[in-house]
Amino acid sequence: MKKLILLLLITFCYLADAHAQQDEQMSIYMYNPLYFNPAYAGSKDAISAVAVGRFQWVNYSGAPRSQWFSVHAPLLFKSLGVGGHMVNDRIGKRNRTAVFADISGSIQLSKTNQSRIAAGLSVGVDVLGFDFTNATVNDVNDPFYGMQVSATKPNVGAGIYYYGNRHYIGISSPRLLEAVIRNAQDLEKQVNARHFFIAAGYVFDLNSVLKLKPSTLIKYTPKAPLTFDVNLSLLSYERLWTGLMYRFNESMGANIAVIIKDFTIGYVYDFPINGLRKYQSGSHEIFLQFDIRTKKIPYTSPRYF
Repeated sequence: MKKLILLLLITFCYLADAHAQQDEQMSIYMYNPLYFNPAYAGSKDAISAVAVGRFQWVNYSGAPRSQWFSVHAPLLFKSLGVGGHMVNDRIGKRNRTAVFADISGSIQLSKTNQSRIAAGLSVGVDVLGFDFTNATVNDVNDPFYGMQVSATKPNVGAGIYYYGNRHYIGISSPRLLEAVIRNAQDLEKQVNARHFFIAAGYVFDLNSVLKLKPSTLIKYTPKAPLTFDVNLSLLSYERLWTGLMYRFNESMGANIAVIIKDFTIGYVYDFPINGLRKYQSGSHEIFLQFDIRTKKIPYTSPRYF
């Protein structure tokens, strides 16, 4: 019963604090920016697919579990990009599933460093819900017992993305429309809060075989404190990424990724530095990326994001 109460408290605090943190956490944001910025669609010289799985708060029952999948491709010599992404997230008795289509248009600003600026739009639906029908309680009169509520909400997102061979910066809001769901007794509600993101990174040459890539993701939600992630990654021999990450007032971690031709596999472990460290032993994240190159998509230069 104590575990159930603690799980309910964490779940409801997570939801009550929806303005501060509603979007799913992702430590390897630099490998899957299409999730939060539709302008990223078509920015690579390939058909690119990414799958990510995150297992948060290990050793705690009902902890968050999140999965992402995205795919995108350039068209018309990269002047147009199309793609889509899916999200499945569960924490305790709350779940969210989303499916979005993404489209972007871009223009080239410089041939020297292949810099382009793109604007993107995403359109899709969020399926949001709570399900306490299978919850174990001592009192059947508990107001949460048997409660089930869900809703399907359409949404749109937008973003701008400026990038070149060695740099990128983007500003976006993946969901511009806020959504609220509640049951008949108004016992619970969920505000699908509007989020804003700024992502940036740069690749430096240390020598002929080593490259250093600092990157950041700044996250803002109205009526909530500003928060951010910082990552510092080292690329060795164009084959191995290793890095360290820090999430403001929340966690620290390390990541590794191996590049095998057009296939990349990576892993991230981050551990809490706040009060939650008493209840869990960190989070694991794995990802797979596959780039399919065709003769119809011209290859211009190596890309590091």
